[in-house]
Amino acid sequence: MNGSRGKVVILGMMTKMPVAGVVWQNVHYLKGFELLGFEPYYVEAHARTPTALMTDHRGDGSAAASSFIDGVMRRYGLGRDRWAFHALHSDGAIHGMSRRRLGELYRDASLIINLHGGTVPLDEHAASGRLIYLETDPGQLQVELGRGDERAIRFLAPHVAFFTFAENYGQPDCSLPHSLDFSFRPTRQPVVMDYWKSASVQRRPIFTTVGNWRQRWRDVEHSNEIFYWSKDREFMKVLDLPSKVGRHFELAMSSINGRDRELLRAHGWQVVDALALSKDPGHYSSYVHSSFGEFTVAKDQNVRMRTGWFSDRSATYLAAGRPVITQDTGFGNHLPTGNGLFSFTSVDDAAEAVRAVLADPNRHSAGAREVARAYFSAETVLGDLVTAVGV
Repeated sequence: MNGSRGKVVILGMMTKMPVAGVVWQNVHYLKGFELLGFEPYYVEAHARTPTALMTDHRGDGSAAASSFIDGVMRRYGLGRDRWAFHALHSDGAIHGMSRRRLGELYRDASLIINLHGGTVPLDEHAASGRLIYLETDPGQLQVELGRGDERAIRFLAPHVAFFTFAENYGQPDCSLPHSLDFSFRPTRQPVVMDYWKSASVQRRPIFTTVGNWRQRWRDVEHSNEIFYWSKDREFMKVLDLPSKVGRHFELAMSSINGRDRELLRAHGWQVVDALALSKDPGHYSSYVHSSFGEFTVAKDQNVRMRTGWFSDRSATYLAAGRPVITQDTGFGNHLPTGNGLFSFTSVDDAAEAVRAVLADPNRHSAGAREVARAYFSAETVLGDLVTAVGV
């Protein structure tokens, strides 16, 4: 592809969370737009200090961030002229492309996508009239809009279109507050299928997942209820699953203490370090391919509000031909379940799904790959997005 359809800028934040899952998410957008004939560019202008890449507070965060971005872009065939790191956390310098070229890019781009909604829009982002908000974690923003929060309104106002992973947003069974001022369109994570072809990795007879065990700082209050962000609460609801099906499950977790590790192990769960396997995208991919399938939970916010959210990590398991069993968020209203993809609401539902996969693993592996191809392929997801905004 020669980029004849124009330039697309992804405003991301890989250096805030420099782990493989986040890298893959950005790569799927960049390479997915390239498959559609666009010329993709990656820019960070979020003003967050890249502490995760710094050895101490006196380190050169901009240099570390630039090196990290450059490595990712080169690895996936996108050179130095395709990225910029705007050091708004520090001296305002621009690394990668020149300041002049970055200004031209903002001016000429067909789309500027605020991925995660993680970048506070600058004047130059909004001036083109092509700034798109793309939310990957619904919940807090919609609650704030429902309260008429002025800060949230000011943040969204410069965008001209709004997309969310809350695929059930606006449906009768979804309790996420519905905004009358901002028209959110459902979308889902794109996957470049060729990156997830069955690799020559030995498949272990074990279900896995990757994530954070405990995160207490993003709970949301709505309608006099607290909706939780941390996944440990949901895993505790299925603690007895290994004993019900006589199988082992492996959780690659960060933010987990020794006491919780021992509790999980006592109930038949294996626990490994998520950060160790997430340092390299290739290692992460091999871990997914080595799995029999994925078993995981969702955040309470998505479960009880029935947002329809679906994990970008789970989408890659499907693309790798690894069946996914995950907690029900309402995504079954939009994605087919029962062949390669299963939802559950109780530990007994989960056990039934595990038994189904074990009874016919080849059929469910093929079914997983087909769900990914039909519903998550980058050409389909991003093709729908650009059509929706008239590009």
